[in-house]
Amino acid sequence: MEYLKVKGHHNLLRDPQTNSIINTNMSEYQEYITRRDTKKNEEQKIQSIEEDVATMKNDLDEIKTLLRSLINGSK
Repeated sequence: MEYLKVKGHHNLLRDPQTNSIINTNMSEYQEYITRRDTKKNEEQKIQSIEEDVATMKNDLDEIKTLLRSLINGSK
């Protein structure tokens, strides 16, 4: 298969059949993969923290309800 050079970019080629761009610089590709994985891990951490906060909020609401019922029951 014959790829076409992308004007102004020495490390990019174009596939004429699919019109897709191919990056031939493996170090840039590895940097991209690392950035993508780092971002995915950060998003997972954020989601986990949000779930923990929601759980704690529900626990606090339950504790408040129990305290109110104890206070109201002793009056």
